[in-house]
Amino acid sequence: MEERQLIRGATGTVVSAGPGERVLAGSVGVLAFAVMTALGAHVRIPLPFTPVPITLQTLFVVLAGAALGPVLGPLSQGLYVLAGGLGLPILAGGVGGWSALVHGVTSGYLVGFIAAAGLTGWMLRRRESGVPRILLSMGAGQVVIYACGTAWLALILGVSLGRAVVLGVLPFLAGDAVKLCIAAGLFRGAVRRTRATFRA
Repeated sequence: MEERQLIRGATGTVVSAGPGERVLAGSVGVLAFAVMTALGAHVRIPLPFTPVPITLQTLFVVLAGAALGPVLGPLSQGLYVLAGGLGLPILAGGVGGWSALVHGVTSGYLVGFIAAAGLTGWMLRRRESGVPRILLSMGAGQVVIYACGTAWLALILGVSLGRAVVLGVLPFLAGDAVKLCIAAGLFRGAVRRTRATFRA
């Protein structure tokens, strides 16, 4: 007999879903957040004093972890990075390919995306989380992105870690705080109600 699981849909109605349906829903969620991260890369604002541009990607990264959980969240970001590495022009700046992935100044952030989605999803693995916990979890994910991105910047640019922080963290603190608040609001709203549907 097929095992079925009760899940709560977006309208609050409890519905029954079998393993196949849950896998399908999870796959759709993974693909959707990979696409959203790709679209976020194309909202790009270059800054004259740093090689790292402003994008909307981190908003979707932490939201992927929160909505999809500690397994499917990182999988969505891994799919995004893999697609970029295989040549799709979906990395920041509309570039793609193995060379762009390995030698790009923002490659460390891409690794951070995967880890951040996992950490955020793990911290929000309980069904009910208040706003402080949501913000703390997403903030922890953002710190992971900063850490990976900064370490890579220092390596690829041949600068000190302190200089890498000036280039890759400080210019983005205010904007990322706003994005975290937006992501938390979205999660508390529509995405949170469909989280059980997305998770396989």
